[in-house]
Amino acid sequence: MSDVLAIETVDLRKRYGDVEALRGINLGVPAGSIFGFLGRNGAGKTTTIKVLLGMARATSGAARVLGIPASPDAVDIRRRTAFVSEEKDLYDSMTVEEIVRFTASFYPRWRSELEQRYRRAFDLSPNAQVKTLSRGTRSRLALLLALCRGAELLILDEPTSGLDPAAAEDVLQALVAHAAADAVTVFFSSHQIAEVEQIADHIAIVDRGRTVVAGALDDLRAQYRRVQFVFDGDAPAVSFRAPGVVRLQRQGRVLTLLCSGGVDALVAEAHALQPVAIDVTPVTLKDIFLDTVHAEEA
Repeated sequence: MSDVLAIETVDLRKRYGDVEALRGINLGVPAGSIFGFLGRNGAGKTTTIKVLLGMARATSGAARVLGIPASPDAVDIRRRTAFVSEEKDLYDSMTVEEIVRFTASFYPRWRSELEQRYRRAFDLSPNAQVKTLSRGTRSRLALLLALCRGAELLILDEPTSGLDPAAAEDVLQALVAHAAADAVTVFFSSHQIAEVEQIADHIAIVDRGRTVVAGALDDLRAQYRRVQFVFDGDAPAVSFRAPGVVRLQRQGRVLTLLCSGGVDALVAEAHALQPVAIDVTPVTLKDIFLDTVHAEEA
């Protein structure tokens, strides 16, 4: 995968009056990657996308998309990027055929062979009125319009929101196939952790307007561990000197840590507390997400 970044933000901040929507978003999205942008509702995902696309101007910090500083004047970003909003905005007065032809007329690099492939794969009837389409079919149509325009970067805001499992799987598999075949960068926001873990190779977790975890997914899986200490009596209240503790929980005789690196040093330090058992286990992306955002709350 290329070392070139398709998206880069440094301490990105955005304020709406008294509300600080972004409080330090730091992203590095490698070109050609499938990048999952995770966070709870209200974490700052949609605001970040608006800044990247020039739909909102950052209060401070820096953002570059395809090497271009993000701003409302950066027309070339929008020319080279395909965006699908969570609302799947489409022209309801048109038929499927009309909206496809209308969209294709704006893009000289329109991929007719992909259009035909996705018409069949997504079962899109050319004469169907857009306003009569189900939410799942609208999502597939919006994705076709994005995939076929020859964009270098896809930015998708909650692409599977409201879809049934079968429709969501269709969308995810189309994204994977397209990224693999055309070396397109896919940046998609979601709060569906299982879907991100299914297709993403890089992720960032944001909470309360800040990036709290980011990196290659395989590296994060290798880095994080859950360590559980069991004691004869109640687990002691302890503050570890060794670095790497993301979250610490005490429950009865059990002390549980989520660690980001430094597991050996933490286990060695805990031996002085004389636990009767120590268990170190891998964690899932869901574990990392939940423990990280709960740690932020604390």
